[in-house]
Amino acid sequence: MAQFFVGFCAPFRRRAAVVTCAALLMAFVMAPGTPVANADTPVPEETPLALRRTVEEAVDKVKPALVRIQAVTIRYQDGRAQRFLSFGSGVIVSPEGHVVTNHHVAAHAARLTCTLTTKEELDAELVGTDPMTDIAVLKLENEDGREFPYAEFGDSSAMRVGDEVLAMGSPMALSQSVTLGIISNTEMISPRIARGELTLDGENVGALVRWIGHDAEIHRGNSGGPLVNLDGEIIGINEIQMALGGAIPGNLAKEVADELLEAGEVRRSWLGIQVQPLLRHGPYDAGVLISGAFKDSPAEEAGFQSGDVLVELAGESIEVRFDEELPLFNQLAASLAIGEPVTAVVMRGEEEVELEITPAEREPARPQQQELRRWGLTGRDISFIMARQMQRDHQDGVYVTSVRSGGPSGEAQPSLSGGDIILAVNDVSVDNLEELVSLTEMITEDAEDSVHALVTFERNGEERVTVVDLGDKATEQPAREVRRAWLPVDTQVLTRRIREQLDRPDLSGFRITRVLPETTAEGAGLEIGDKILAVDGQQLIATQPEDYEELPSLIRQYREGDEVELTVLRDGEEQSILVELQLSPRPAREMMRYEDPHFEFTARDITYMDRVDRKWDLDQEGVLVEDVRSGSWADLGELNTRDLIVTVNEEPVKNVEGLQEVMERIEAEEPEAVIIQVRRGIGMFFLEIEPRWDEEAV
Repeated sequence: MAQFFVGFCAPFRRRAAVVTCAALLMAFVMAPGTPVANADTPVPEETPLALRRTVEEAVDKVKPALVRIQAVTIRYQDGRAQRFLSFGSGVIVSPEGHVVTNHHVAAHAARLTCTLTTKEELDAELVGTDPMTDIAVLKLENEDGREFPYAEFGDSSAMRVGDEVLAMGSPMALSQSVTLGIISNTEMISPRIARGELTLDGENVGALVRWIGHDAEIHRGNSGGPLVNLDGEIIGINEIQMALGGAIPGNLAKEVADELLEAGEVRRSWLGIQVQPLLRHGPYDAGVLISGAFKDSPAEEAGFQSGDVLVELAGESIEVRFDEELPLFNQLAASLAIGEPVTAVVMRGEEEVELEITPAEREPARPQQQELRRWGLTGRDISFIMARQMQRDHQDGVYVTSVRSGGPSGEAQPSLSGGDIILAVNDVSVDNLEELVSLTEMITEDAEDSVHALVTFERNGEERVTVVDLGDKATEQPAREVRRAWLPVDTQVLTRRIREQLDRPDLSGFRITRVLPETTAEGAGLEIGDKILAVDGQQLIATQPEDYEELPSLIRQYREGDEVELTVLRDGEEQSILVELQLSPRPAREMMRYEDPHFEFTARDITYMDRVDRKWDLDQEGVLVEDVRSGSWADLGELNTRDLIVTVNEEPVKNVEGLQEVMERIEAEEPEAVIIQVRRGIGMFFLEIEPRWDEEAV
């Protein structure tokens, strides 16, 4: 099954690793088209001269209003809010800097940045968004009060099949471009086989939208960009790719954008009826077939029955014989005044029945998710529709959308899992997410460690209980092991094949592979290639790879500062070398660690062997990054495992203790950006992380 939305431009982290795309970004079928040019290049000479000039004039009118949108998109999964970079397109529609784009480009963004055609980058804020029509409005940062170049909407209802159109935007996150095509269909709908795929936040986008189908070539990243007529007017907002490109009609997009600008949201009425086109072999030639009415909905209260045919609503005659006519009926039903009764006329058998129905306000199909860090899960409120889909007669509780493996909820016995509904904590009922957040803060307030909580939850209609240890566990610092005497060299066993190659089959013992710098072994004059045959006259017998522990075990029987006599074979001659033994260096597993809860990375102090293995100076300071959580702010800022952090916001970082101090100070001050200098391979890099400090993560 091909996927359809083209706006998220395959969200990716700024890293070399390949990132799995979000559900909206699966493979898609590209439409053929006639590429015109990048907006900065002339139209090809083979294009008819009159058309070429018309296209150039249209491009000149709209091009200055194009923006490329970079979004730090939040995706809730694995019990966490994960962040990824994604790209889309948009168009400025007001001198104040309002930008129209797609909901699926901007709605779930923690940060939005728009690049103008002048290459200038400006932050933007989300004014409002509407998943049902996939339209969102942004506002460009405008501290100097300037007027932005903008494009105007035309009348999309005037467009006809065969009209030439321009698709403008930023495909594949490239600079703004334009392609030329024709309108192929002015009433394009999704095929029935694909309708379950065309959803955003639980909303069926095709319920209200009939797309303008066209063959101007578009790719991922074009979503939110304008479809433009040859007069240089916006007549659509590109959204999907289904063999043809599909644009939300400009008239509908403008209507939604105007409401978002005025109120910040789109309010729609809801009747609670399920409808479909008239049956081909049914007795009626007008109306729309009522297939069902939701329990406790306005339709049920009004007396609608399955099998009714609605022929008139609020004085408007209804005719839905084909799938293409359903969006028009849905638009009518959604536009009714909320709370004001209207008359509906239905045919019930051969009888005409008049009903009075009072539209309710339509709830979101899926309320916004939130991360609950102390729980190690993500959750949302339960909407009316969700409750009915789960066959519940109420909306109380918090719906768990995902659980972090190894987190508090995942470690509980029994563990919580996605699809569970939290009903109560410590016998206090939880009706919604806000109540769960407040209760969590009260339970964990002033707690230095995790807090046991008795949780009542619902799973598949069954009520269960479990105990969750709420809170962030302190990073466990490793226990220190007893340090033993150490001969500061690396060695390998003199195996049979090595002895044969040396023409000394009689040998047994170890060959020195590395003499560690600034140690007693280096001072004693040991060299790479020396063969250690005996220690204080005790012959070594190692001859197989599995005998690698013989020499270290023997050395550990001594004490630090003891001097041992090594019998060494060098250049065919045996000689004795006295070496003072040192204390073994601390291994990585014993190093102090710090886990940053906001940026979500773990780092530890560096060891002597880290310095040796990386060929750093032995006085090198810093902390070594051991883990960076996928989708974290650190991940988004390109921090990698094995990076050595040397400064944070220009403050030197010598060790874990220093890192923790500076990161706690940063979290208290909440700066706009955090600059981390790292040593990576043979290079030094500055990483710029721009976190959101106002995120709600309880």
